[in-house]
Amino acid sequence: MKRQKTLETNANNSNLFDLLSEEIVFTILDFIDTNPLDRKSFSLVCKSFYITESKHRKNLKPLRQELLPRVLNRYPHVNHLDLSLCPRINDNSLNVIANTCRDSLNSIDLSRSRFFSYNGLMSLALNCKNLVSIDLSNATELRDAAAAAVAEAKNLERLWLGRCKLITDMGIGCIAVGCKKLRLISLKWCIGVSDLGVGLIAVKCKEIRSLDLSYLPITNKCLPSILKLQHLEDIVLEGCFGIDDDSLAALKHGCKSMKALDISSCQHISHVGLSSLIGGAGSLQQLTLSYSCPVTLALANSLKRLSMLQSVKLDGCAVTSAGLTAIGNWCITLSELSLSKCLGVTDEGLSSLVTKHKDLKKLDITCCRKITDVSIAYITNSCTNLTSLRMESCTLVPSEAFVLIGQRCQFLEELDLTDNEIDDEGLKSISRCSKLSSLKLGICLNISDEGLSHVGMKCSKLTELDLYRSAGITDLGILAISRGCPGLEMINMSYCIDITDSSLLSLSKCSRLNTFESRGCPLITSLGLAAIAVGCKQLIKLDIKKCHNIGDAAMLPLAHFSQNLRQITLSYSSVTDVGLLALASISCLQSMTVLHLKGLTPSGLAAALLACGGLTKVKLHLSFKSLLPLPLFEHLEARGCVFEWRDKEFQAELDPKCYKLQWEDIAQ
Repeated sequence: MKRQKTLETNANNSNLFDLLSEEIVFTILDFIDTNPLDRKSFSLVCKSFYITESKHRKNLKPLRQELLPRVLNRYPHVNHLDLSLCPRINDNSLNVIANTCRDSLNSIDLSRSRFFSYNGLMSLALNCKNLVSIDLSNATELRDAAAAAVAEAKNLERLWLGRCKLITDMGIGCIAVGCKKLRLISLKWCIGVSDLGVGLIAVKCKEIRSLDLSYLPITNKCLPSILKLQHLEDIVLEGCFGIDDDSLAALKHGCKSMKALDISSCQHISHVGLSSLIGGAGSLQQLTLSYSCPVTLALANSLKRLSMLQSVKLDGCAVTSAGLTAIGNWCITLSELSLSKCLGVTDEGLSSLVTKHKDLKKLDITCCRKITDVSIAYITNSCTNLTSLRMESCTLVPSEAFVLIGQRCQFLEELDLTDNEIDDEGLKSISRCSKLSSLKLGICLNISDEGLSHVGMKCSKLTELDLYRSAGITDLGILAISRGCPGLEMINMSYCIDITDSSLLSLSKCSRLNTFESRGCPLITSLGLAAIAVGCKQLIKLDIKKCHNIGDAAMLPLAHFSQNLRQITLSYSSVTDVGLLALASISCLQSMTVLHLKGLTPSGLAAALLACGGLTKVKLHLSFKSLLPLPLFEHLEARGCVFEWRDKEFQAELDPKCYKLQWEDIAQ
């Protein structure tokens, strides 16, 4: 009896989670790993939960460089460190990482940092022996010495050097010799690298699977050695103007492993060079020819024997009906086709193509301005399994055609109808697409609350909604969306001039909302935005430009509740020094646009800029440049902040119909 009471006492006083193994608790944590607020709440329950969450966390994305020592001590088992939000990472920071993480670190992203050098990279490479992935993109000041330091990471498998313009063949040679396990390397815009450097990679790094050589000054000299790589699956040659038909002739000798080839913007390649793909790249699945050679009958015939081809992207190419018809006659069945901004796409060619490729899952016909309801009828009749349809600015398609999309393509998850003639009947039909997660209805002047309400009632999985300049939408339509789409993460209702605070109050119930754009909505006030701040604590991006009735009263709740806010546009609002100073307390805030704020003074702006320690980009009116002291700018730039100056005069707003006429004039 006494023992039973003791057991009962222990059971009452103990944490039941202590009875579970660490692996089981880790599995539970995996289910809440997507939301940082949930993880934080878990860790604050008790000391054991705090310790368990520390051990479980493998990925970190710190907001500030100065927080690194404390954060790394808190999470000692980090595998992946994403520093893309920390523009001021320097050699001292990398030394801290190298000495703290050591063998646990597998991957690091430094793609937005530019204050480190050879010394920091050497420390990282020598101490973190298990490092397999480094992203150094945009480190424009790095030279060959830094590349030599990277070469010390002997187990490296993935390396991104995009826009490292000062690295030359010598630095790439060091990497090729030192990092023989490389499977992926990106040299995009490394304009100091030539055939020699690329050739060294091909000779020394035999395990390469993915190679990005975009915009390199290479010629046909290096291609033969590249194409001898036995495991090469993905090669990007976008903008390599030295590549021509003779270069692709090297493919005839074989690159059997190649699955994806991108030769966008290669102006000297024609169907003659592409015909080499047939013999040498028979396993090709993805082909990107955007902004390159015309899509003619000869080009289509040169590719028709690629029996495994699944995806073809021809964006920006001149297209002939004969070429599209020939693609339609291929014996293979494509799953993805992109004809965005292709001149020459007509009903005849497109209808012939889609009739044969009935298994298409993704189709992009953006700005194909010559197609009509005929094409839509063929698309919806043949391609009933579409999951993505992008058809922005197909202005000759009448409203009746959009009904067919909802009737026949009910597996759609993404639909872009920006700048089209869709009306409420079309929206009612499209609401049958119950799997829809992204819907873009910008500049659709014929839709109203009635049509949008159908979407709200039936498309419960919607996460992204764009209503930019769709002036027929009011509070009733937004209310239907907020009630029916609780998982909404992004909404753009800019220039929907009849929207009021009622819409914002209803949207505040969408707790996952992270992007809110309401520029040019003159009827919303600080009250509505305060509701968004309180209800949508995951808010990351906020645009309230030209919302004249929003002022400091909204900034205070934002500062208190929206601690994840990273980007804000306040131009032409009524925010003053007080509101801007309140926002400066948001530690995540990185980008701020403040043009034409009448209540903003030079001293108030200076105080806010100094207080906001995480800023990386600020857009200001040119008039402030002479009103603020030069040492202030030097100090902020040393912290990693970039200033963009604008000299815009105050602009009056256009009527939506006038705006659309201007848009069409530009497009023509």
